[in-house]
Amino acid sequence: MPKLSSIDFVLVPQGAEYQAVCRGLSRVQDSKPQVIAIPVGIHPLRHFLPKLSLQPNQRLLLMGLCGSLNPQLQVGDVVVYEECVYQGHLRKCDRTLTTEINSYLSNKSKFVKGLTSDRVISLATEKQDLFLKTGADVVDMEGFAALEFCQHIGVNLAMVRVVSDDCRYDIPNLASAISSDGSLQPLSLAWEFLRQPIPAWRLIRGSLTGLKILEQITTLLFNLSA
Repeated sequence: MPKLSSIDFVLVPQGAEYQAVCRGLSRVQDSKPQVIAIPVGIHPLRHFLPKLSLQPNQRLLLMGLCGSLNPQLQVGDVVVYEECVYQGHLRKCDRTLTTEINSYLSNKSKFVKGLTSDRVISLATEKQDLFLKTGADVVDMEGFAALEFCQHIGVNLAMVRVVSDDCRYDIPNLASAISSDGSLQPLSLAWEFLRQPIPAWRLIRGSLTGLKILEQITTLLFNLSA
């Protein structure tokens, strides 16, 4: 199969997700797209995206981790977004680019509907309720903002994520660990992990699994031998 072509930029939430994608691209021998670290959260991302020098008809790929809302999705599953919803508003990913990317991932990925939240969904009961109310399979904090902006300026966007926590268990409430500008606060994060050790252990374990797979699929997508 020929190499995935004409991806101008890869957008990845800053921190461990960005580092995983960069590690994956470091094993790609041929030319590779520029990777841009984006802030965490829909509102910081809305302020950030207009600062980028994006042009109509460019092709962007948003990568990262997500949480499962669908009981059939487990930690480590690779998902390709078809569409994303936020507060009742729905936007679809670029069909051509999405189909092309999914073909490269072959049977390693699943098509999903994403839900973007303006906060971390930490309770399993809330995840299960959102699945029933919205029909979304996964939840993130950036997808809708990226789609909204890209469609406004005529940029083609696809989204690939890896599930890092499922809907059966609580994760720590990380609201205090994410600042208003979308950056992570390490001390606050550590404190929340100490306060909630069992949910923290599950989140850390799931995140490590998700990051490893995120690194692998990055190499798969952009490596000439993929």
